[in-house]
Amino acid sequence: MPTSISSRVIALGAHLPVASRPVANYLAHVRVGDLLFISGQVPLKEGRPAFVGTIGDALTVEDGMQAAELAALGVLAQLADATGDKLERIERVTRVGVFISCVAGFERQSVVADHASNLFVNVLGDKGRHARTAVGVASLPSGVAVEVDAIVQLRG
Repeated sequence: MPTSISSRVIALGAHLPVASRPVANYLAHVRVGDLLFISGQVPLKEGRPAFVGTIGDALTVEDGMQAAELAALGVLAQLADATGDKLERIERVTRVGVFISCVAGFERQSVVADHASNLFVNVLGDKGRHARTAVGVASLPSGVAVEVDAIVQLRG
């Protein structure tokens, strides 16, 4: 079984992007004790914002699902960057936040967020099981449809 985050992603037929760098005055990830806080990641394709728009207006639920998976890949890229891409340094993903730009009255945030959650479990196995918040919002950075952040417990 592959022992790096990137090899697990590749085994699923996906590609782990290069960890993006902050575009303002914050850090991409911060470690406090055994917890790694990963800043919100947006869906990127070739380094550019993807799935720009609002779910329920310009974008479909299926677009939101793809956006959530891309943003979750960004979280995994940050996790790989912070751990030297070493799977054994991960104890578990403890909490995931999924923010979804959607029209008023949209109630399928959990359906969109499941694609991020599924990716974490598919890549990390039981270490990827987590508590989660899925929230509908009016807008997100760069106008994207989804943003995903995470808190991960690391081993010493």
